[in-house]
Amino acid sequence: MKPARLLAPRSVAVVGASTRPGSYGNQAVANLVSAGFPGPIFGVHPTADEVHGVPCVPRISDLPLAPDALVIATPAASVPALVAEAGAYGCGGAVVLAAGFAEIAEGRPLQDELARQARLHRLPICGPNGNGIVSVVNRAPLWGDAYTARRPGPVALISQSGNVAVNALLSTRALGLHTVVSCGNQAVLDAADYLTALARLDGVRSVALYLEDEGDGHRLATALADCADHDIRIAVLKAGASPLGASAAAAHTGSIAGDSRVLRALIEEAGGAWAHNPHELLELAKTLATPRRPHVSPTTPVDATTATNVGVLVVTCSGGDAATAADEAERLGVWLPQLGAATVEALGEVLPTTATAGNPLDYTAVIFGETERTADLITVGARDDAIGPVLVYYDRPARMSEDAAESWDGALDGVILAASRLDQPVIVASTLPELMPEETAERLAAHGIVAVAGLSEGILCAGALTVPPPDATRLRSIAAIMSGPKPSAESPSVVSGWVAEHEAKEMLVGRGLAVPRGRVVRDVDDALRVAGELGGPVALKASSPFIQHKSDISALVLGVEGDAVREAYTRVDGLGGVVLVEEMVAPGVEVLIAVRRDGVVPVLVVALGGVWVEIFDDVVLIPLPADADRVEQAVRRLRAAPLLVGGRGRPPGDIRALAETAATVGAMALDEGLDLVELNPVFVRPDGVTVVDAVIRRGT
Repeated sequence: MKPARLLAPRSVAVVGASTRPGSYGNQAVANLVSAGFPGPIFGVHPTADEVHGVPCVPRISDLPLAPDALVIATPAASVPALVAEAGAYGCGGAVVLAAGFAEIAEGRPLQDELARQARLHRLPICGPNGNGIVSVVNRAPLWGDAYTARRPGPVALISQSGNVAVNALLSTRALGLHTVVSCGNQAVLDAADYLTALARLDGVRSVALYLEDEGDGHRLATALADCADHDIRIAVLKAGASPLGASAAAAHTGSIAGDSRVLRALIEEAGGAWAHNPHELLELAKTLATPRRPHVSPTTPVDATTATNVGVLVVTCSGGDAATAADEAERLGVWLPQLGAATVEALGEVLPTTATAGNPLDYTAVIFGETERTADLITVGARDDAIGPVLVYYDRPARMSEDAAESWDGALDGVILAASRLDQPVIVASTLPELMPEETAERLAAHGIVAVAGLSEGILCAGALTVPPPDATRLRSIAAIMSGPKPSAESPSVVSGWVAEHEAKEMLVGRGLAVPRGRVVRDVDDALRVAGELGGPVALKASSPFIQHKSDISALVLGVEGDAVREAYTRVDGLGGVVLVEEMVAPGVEVLIAVRRDGVVPVLVVALGGVWVEIFDDVVLIPLPADADRVEQAVRRLRAAPLLVGGRGRPPGDIRALAETAATVGAMALDEGLDLVELNPVFVRPDGVTVVDAVIRRGT
């Protein structure tokens, strides 16, 4: 079901329109009238002739036309029948405001019946138990709470929290809202449905998503691809920790690649930004809605840490702000490139003698308020080949003298003048949120400048504009994995459950991956014989589908030879399964490679491995499918990447072999329908990689 008519209605009816002040039915009608909704408005009430001057009829079927949108403001028990009536009459969709559905145990059957009627009649439903939908651009508040009309703009909000939606509509941060959706219980429509529909609406340039659950990964990835097709950027705030799947709970992968991290990996594939609170969410969405995009010379080298050749220029008149901004940029992974020699020389002609050209660019308070000079130094710095977005710090006190206001106005005029000369994004951020008053923010917005409240938020938002545009084809390939066929009957993965280690390694060898030489042995004499053939110290392991973490039950003995093999065999034998004897391979940097398929989308996981995997929590997630080039780029973002690159007397590890191994494991998991693969540790050496331990779970 497509909610197109519901999101941009040309006619509205309020079912349960009421003359009682304070009721949803009364407020919904008042909102439409006060907002100046341009289309016909009707009320449905058994006896009233009008509410707030809006004509009423007794039943939906008595309406003179089938409206695009209904606001159903009646008690919960009446809703399923009204949904059926509305669907039969040809209405475009409905917002259900009532509570008393699946948010309480006894309301589940009622919500199921509501959903059944909606699907039977193909009627899109927003809610129940939500605040509704506000189409700001169409002056159409389908909203049960009080609503004050506001300036429309390019930012849409989809929220699984009613309060986040309410607060966005009440905000005074120059947030130009296009459409606001309070999802409620999502009995029929969910966030992916709204995202898909919003991607097709004129005027939407960014979408803020507040999510309390991840939803259907296939549909979400498809919706993100639709947004990418229309150059719509995404900001996401995910609240709450999702429970881990049963398969993930049995492995390290679950603790380092939980559902929220998988969702974040998908959002980042879509060029989206990740927020940690509602304030960041709205500031990011506002920033991403700018029509300006950074253009950087293709000859600019890529920064090794951020994997981008688009950097941010920070401009301030405060040394303290400059230092703090630099620290925040490092913490948030935002690149502040060094300015080129030509830029530094040109800045020397504009800056006061007390200032030094650099990035951050502290022009000092000596020239604060000089409009032309401020504009010149911003323009010169912004035209450096490595610079994309420009971030200027500016604080506006609420109260000041007339003379002080003249100086502050001059500084702001300089920023506005510079922005008029540039085609890249310009952000003005205050160091403290309260020092970005609404009047200043709106003035900046009128000149195409993004106003952001907060020093850290300024860095975060500027960094979000350095992310490369998303690849819709890539997103659709991720979505296709989620809807792909199950493994065929000939595939070994039709047998579900955990795989013994020796069988798991046979699967890896079949894919051309390196594992230690070894063999399953029948008895202690066989163990001694195999150990002798392998030469040198060996490892003995219990290999069983029921043992995933051998060290927990002493099912692993390392580095034994000679008679010690006999004792080791005695310790391991009897713990279940068979005994595997393997050579001790040359050590290297220990890495974890894993695949998780039971999350939002299937992901490949690479992390610093061994016993450190959960302690250091150094991990990258790559949605599948993923080739070796994509994996290698991700691996270089690990904090532990210097261990792999080498230096200080350490030889470099074979990062390419690691990337190829990981890509092969990802392909194997998809081909074989494996729910979980965890290879830990994988030794990365200068001459290649070896998978030392393997845990695999076949899919059902």
